[in-house]
Amino acid sequence: MDFSEIEKRGLVLLGCGKMGSAMLAGWLGQGLSPTAVHVVEPFPSDWLSGTGVALNGKLPEAPAVVLVAVKPQMMGEALPTLKAMGGGETLFVTVAAGTTLATYETILGAATPVVRAMPNTPAAIGRGITAICGNDSTTEAHLALAEGLLSAVGQVVRLEGEHQMDAVTAISGSGPAYVFHMIEALAAAGEALNLPAELAMSLAKATVGGAGQLAEDSDVSPAQLRVNVTSPGGTTAAALAVLMDPEAGLPPLMQRATAAAEARGKELGK
Repeated sequence: MDFSEIEKRGLVLLGCGKMGSAMLAGWLGQGLSPTAVHVVEPFPSDWLSGTGVALNGKLPEAPAVVLVAVKPQMMGEALPTLKAMGGGETLFVTVAAGTTLATYETILGAATPVVRAMPNTPAAIGRGITAICGNDSTTEAHLALAEGLLSAVGQVVRLEGEHQMDAVTAISGSGPAYVFHMIEALAAAGEALNLPAELAMSLAKATVGGAGQLAEDSDVSPAQLRVNVTSPGGTTAAALAVLMDPEAGLPPLMQRATAAAEARGKELGK
């Protein structure tokens, strides 16, 4: 990534918890000077304090980027302090869940370019996927800059617009929790078949993790990978007959679950 504009004008990172730290580690690893980064974080970790970034000091007047990574409930007090940076010269990128582009425009002014991003928790190990969309004041250059910064923690995809954000949140934003629960359920099923708890959990974790990696790395579709594992009339086929039941199986359950997540996202966004 080309950090020249950021090196010249600086980057403000508002909030440096798990997500902020993962991004910062990625940028520093790609060669961004610690002195170009100004972090605002009331409870800095030992790691953050040791990076050499400017911490809780005077901020540049017109940085290249302000990246907002505070928890949504902190937004009310954090954002107004940056109001002077609104108006167009500084790009605001936000990874705070649930806060709409309109909210930022109200506080910072409609001429402020804002990119809203929804990363997910595997970003902590550089394996996230982040969906982004911009407001009317963002240019292609703004989106490219945001994409470059967010690619430090995994893949980045662009949305048609903010109207897709609640659906994305329901699939990839909240999705890791569904997978963690599947691991729990698979391990519990192993215990019900009289496997020791520790063994059942080891099998479930490695199976879900390995299958996920295989699906991501393979040129073959997940549907074909499933077929490849399934011998006609075998054990996998017996289990899939239950899981793929059109009325009581996984597809209708997943649709109900994600529809509930999307609906809740819409409520929270109001």
